[in-house]
Amino acid sequence: MFKILSWIIRYLFIILIYYFLYGIIRLIYLDIQSINKINQKGYNNPYLKLINRKERLDFDIQEFYDLKDVTTIGRAKGSTIQLLDKYISSNHVKITMDEGEYFLEDQGSVNGTYLNSTKIEDVAKLKNGDRIGIGQVEFLFVKEVVE
Repeated sequence: MFKILSWIIRYLFIILIYYFLYGIIRLIYLDIQSINKINQKGYNNPYLKLINRKERLDFDIQEFYDLKDVTTIGRAKGSTIQLLDKYISSNHVKITMDEGEYFLEDQGSVNGTYLNSTKIEDVAKLKNGDRIGIGQVEFLFVKEVVE
């Protein structure tokens, strides 16, 4: 009787391990699929991609933000991208498009806005791959996807 019970428990344990491995492989597959969907979507419009790890931030934030002709970032409810970071001002920064080019402008924020680790004092032109630092958050400006 003990042998039969031992074999049953052993096989149940093996099935449990295989089920766990299946779950891990499925999560990896779904993650790769979501990345492929982003690449297939093409993101013809410029966007901001979060560089920070979301888990390390104590507020809700998305991985990607599409840019509009005028995009404002701040804590204010009227901001295009509202980030509830305590180091971000209500109206922190504005990104505007003019003749196909995007420009970054600090809106008099207390902690400043950084472009490629340099604090900006005036309007700065954005290039593909630029890093934008706002409070605890760092974004990558993506104008065109390189394949």
